[in-house]
Amino acid sequence: MTTPAKSLVAGAKEWAGRYGDYANGAEGAALTAALRVHAAWNASDADGIADMFVENGSLLIGDNQLVSRTEIRSYLADAFAGGFKGTRFTEEPQEVRLLSGSIAVVVSRGGLIRAGAERVLSEDEARGLWVIVRDDGDWRVFSYQSSPLRG
Repeated sequence: MTTPAKSLVAGAKEWAGRYGDYANGAEGAALTAALRVHAAWNASDADGIADMFVENGSLLIGDNQLVSRTEIRSYLADAFAGGFKGTRFTEEPQEVRLLSGSIAVVVSRGGLIRAGAERVLSEDEARGLWVIVRDDGDWRVFSYQSSPLRG
């Protein structure tokens, strides 16, 4: 196998591992919305993250409740230029539950990996709650919030 092919296979295995127990079926399809947010975060792509939310989507980040793609995009563009510069976002799905054919809830655990760090520090560990909806045939985020595991 050539080096580029090995790299692609390794990347595919790593990506597939992010689905946890939800790699197949409708739960896995819904979970792709959260995974695409992670990928955009890790690229410091505020537009990519905002575009994963429905137009009136909601993101609770710290003490800031953002209630539209425009607010999400603006806040994160500033954050990636400042305090979130170089951060990565990682979570493992703990539960994926379909409430209907077009609404899913994902409970996750993970957190923010600070610039220069190798892993999530204990003070940055959090549990996430995602409400994901099917919007024009694609899964998008309706709401995301996280709660620190340590108070």
